[in-house]
Amino acid sequence: MLERFRTFWEGVWTPAANALLRRGVSPNLITVIGTLGVCVGALVFFPQGLLWQGVLVVTAFVFSDMIDGQMARLSGHPSAFGAFLDSTLDRFGDAAIFGGLVLYFAGPGDSKLYLTLSLVNLVMGSLTSYARARAEAAGFNAKGGIAERADRLLAILVATFAADLLGQPIVLGAMLWLLALATTATVIHRMRLVYRQALERG
Repeated sequence: MLERFRTFWEGVWTPAANALLRRGVSPNLITVIGTLGVCVGALVFFPQGLLWQGVLVVTAFVFSDMIDGQMARLSGHPSAFGAFLDSTLDRFGDAAIFGGLVLYFAGPGDSKLYLTLSLVNLVMGSLTSYARARAEAAGFNAKGGIAERADRLLAILVATFAADLLGQPIVLGAMLWLLALATTATVIHRMRLVYRQALERG
């Protein structure tokens, strides 16, 4: 869903991307800084119960994921390593967000159920990306499903922020249930896609 707005955001971040390039900043450096910021926001703030504060920090650094890609395109020299680094560090950031929620529910959130759901989302979120990457490496197409990364990220951050401000953890719990089901369905969908393509290939 959020991919539809990529062109809009590319336009928004173009001035910042050009300014960074003029100062000799590399897209890879922005990728690393962004990932570190997301990890700090999630793994430092969430376990202390500072959910909405952590979401603000994470969100600020999530935008670097848009800036580094735009920098690479504007430079005219996008690199294979840069794309690999970006994709790999995205997994770190995603894991940190749900890992931070695991620590929160193991501590001040005090819920074994939501802790378990956070773990399910951490694992299944990684599997959705792995399934696609592994399929493409084998020459198949496994794109699609109802839980793309950008949508999952937006959903969990909005729910976490709202739940903390409203004092209603059920909001976050409901989103964890929804995402757990959606990511599981996405993994199954991608497995079925590859299975059908493998049958056609013979």
